[in-house]
Amino acid sequence: MIALKSVDFRREREATWRELEAQCMRVERFGLGSLTASELQRLPALYRSVLSALSVARAISLDKNVLEYLETLAARAYLAVYAEKRPLRESLGAFFGAQFPAAVRRFWPHVLTATGFLVLGVLVGFFLVSADPDRFYSFVDGDYAQGRGPAATTKELRDILYQKEGEAARLTVFASFLFTHNAKIGILCFALGFAFGIPVFILLLTNGFLLGAFAAIYHSRDLALDFWAWVLPHGVTEIGAVILCAAGGLVIAETLVFGGPRGRLYELAVEGRKAGVLALGAVFLFLLAGLIEGVFRQTVQDVGLRLTVVAGTVVFWAFYFSRFGLSPKERPSDGRGRA
Repeated sequence: MIALKSVDFRREREATWRELEAQCMRVERFGLGSLTASELQRLPALYRSVLSALSVARAISLDKNVLEYLETLAARAYLAVYAEKRPLRESLGAFFGAQFPAAVRRFWPHVLTATGFLVLGVLVGFFLVSADPDRFYSFVDGDYAQGRGPAATTKELRDILYQKEGEAARLTVFASFLFTHNAKIGILCFALGFAFGIPVFILLLTNGFLLGAFAAIYHSRDLALDFWAWVLPHGVTEIGAVILCAAGGLVIAETLVFGGPRGRLYELAVEGRKAGVLALGAVFLFLLAGLIEGVFRQTVQDVGLRLTVVAGTVVFWAFYFSRFGLSPKERPSDGRGRA
C-alpha cells in the first residue's frame, strides 16, 4: 500500500520535479543568466511546489528514496533561487578590494601585537649576537645557516647576497618551494591560536631571533645595508603575511580564553571565520613574496634598485590596507558632515 502511494504520488508530480532539476543543473553550471525570462519567472513556483511535495511526503511517510530525492532537490533549488551567484573575478575583486583590507583594520590590535613580538625577537637576537657572536648558533641551526655564520669571511657573506641563479626554470621551482613552505608556516601560526595563543608568541619570537642573529653577523662586517636590501624586497610582504596569520591566531586565542555573550563555541565560529580572512589573504602575500624572492631578488643585483622596491612595497601595502574597502563610517568627511 505504501509502495503504491509512493508511485502515485511521484507520477502526479514528477514532471514538475524533472523541470526544476533541469533548471538547477543549468544554474549550477552556467549561472542564472543561462535561464530564459519565462524560466526565471517559473523557478520560484517550481521551488515552492517541491517544498509542498516534501512536506506532504514527510507527513504520509513515503519511502526513503522519494524523501531523499526531494530533500536534495529542495536544497539545490534553494541555492538556485536565493544564493548569490558571482563570477570568480567578481568574487576575487570583492575579497581583495574590500574584505581582506577591512579585516586587517578590524583586527589591528592583534596585528600590532604580533608585529611587536616579532620586532622584539629581532632586537633581542641582534643585540645578543652582537655582544657574543658565538650565540649565533643558539638561534640558527647550522644546516639552515649554510655557511652564513660568525666563521664565514666577509667575502663569503657578501657573495651570498649577490649570487645569481643560473636558469629561469630553477627560479620558478625555487619560488614555488618558498610559497609552499612559507604558506605552511603561516597557516600553522594561524592554527596555533587554538592552543591559547602561547605557541604563536613563541613562533614570532624565535623567527625574530633568527632574523636578528643574521642581521648582527652582517652588521659586524659593514654589510648591514646590503643585507637588508637583500632581505626586505620579499621580506616586507612575507613577514607581513606571517604577522597576519599570527594575528588571526591571536583572534582565535582571545575568543577561546574570554568567550563572549553568545557562548564560547558560537563566538569561536563567528570570529574564526572573520580571522580566517586574514589567513586566506596572507596565502596570497606568501605567493607574491615567493615570486619576488625566487625571481626578482636573484636577478637584480643593484642595492639602490632593491631598496627602491622595498620602499615601493611598504608604501603600496600601507595604502592598500588603510584605504581599500572603507566602510561609510571609515571614509573621511567632506567637511559638511558627509562621507
